Amino acid sequence: MFNPCNQGKSQACLMWAMLFSGALSVGGCASTEPKDLGTTNIAEPKSNSVDPYEGFNRSMYSFNMGLDKYLLKPVADGYKFITPDFMETGVTNFFTNLKGINVVLNDFLQGKVSQGASDTGRFLTNSTIGLLGLFDVASGLGMQGNVEDFGQTLAVWGVAQGAYLVLPILGPTTIRDGSASILDRAANPGTYVPGTGIVEGINDRANAEGALNFIDEAALDPYVFTRESFLQYRQYLVNDGKHSAEIYDIDVEDAIGGEAKPAKSEKAADKAKSSNGSDLLGPQSSLKPVVDSAAAEPDAFDNMSRSFARAESQFEQASAKMDEFSSKKKVRRKRR
Repeated sequence: MFNPCNQGKSQACLMWAMLFSGALSVGGCASTEPKDLGTTNIAEPKSNSVDPYEGFNRSMYSFNMGLDKYLLKPVADGYKFITPDFMETGVTNFFTNLKGINVVLNDFLQGKVSQGASDTGRFLTNSTIGLLGLFDVASGLGMQGNVEDFGQTLAVWGVAQGAYLVLPILGPTTIRDGSASILDRAANPGTYVPGTGIVEGINDRANAEGALNFIDEAALDPYVFTRESFLQYRQYLVNDGKHSAEIYDIDVEDAIGGEAKPAKSEKAADKAKSSNGSDLLGPQSSLKPVVDSAAAEPDAFDNMSRSFARAESQFEQASAKMDEFSSKKKVRRKRR
């Protein structure tokens, strides 16, 4: 079962791995199609009500892969090479602590008063004794952190998840979480300091190398693996880890194979319902307008998909030219 972590470097790795998904950092996988295993016949994943824009999403996924391969990964590798481990840990702790403000706000918005008080104490401890969060003193004192955001708050308030989306650079999200992310950024003090987001992104990407490689090597279709893992991770957070088998019940074989299957029992399916009887992943009725909208505007999504496909091609051409230039330069040095 997919088991999300709650804080610190592990959380940053997990989220970055899902943001840019599995095959980003490995040059051997340059396609979002299922891997060719020779005699193994793997069916193309079918679009469903949760992912009505699958064609568009796969194009965005492919674009993000190219962007990471030719730009983000090299930058992150350079950062990791020149930055000592203790400094990387300090940077991770600092940004995690900044998000503590968001956590506290959403604790109280969800009515979790006791948890809000605990997270407030954790934030104050690390901000003072921990030198603005560079040191995670609170964890050493037994004050474990929680993960709360405005997307989870909207879910608790009864807002349906809506369609799954993959956005350029930002990666996977949903209509509900994507909208809520605007509030998350507004509540984070780091948003108002120029360059802070870039440093945080580079640090998170540097920490995510192992997770990204794992997804690329294990998943037959990294796109499907990423989508199902992301949706289950979000559902896990919404339900505070009480149960993670919701609309999708993913075991090891299905996850690695890039497939998702329905819940194993009616009981598991019932757990996917919120207290007011609505599906936390978005009832069919709430998703119908989204699907209709997609059908009404296919040309717009096709044009955007082609635009990002061309951008990905340009990334590859630029990389090839750089390799060619580097090879010629080496030859000239040898002749000298």
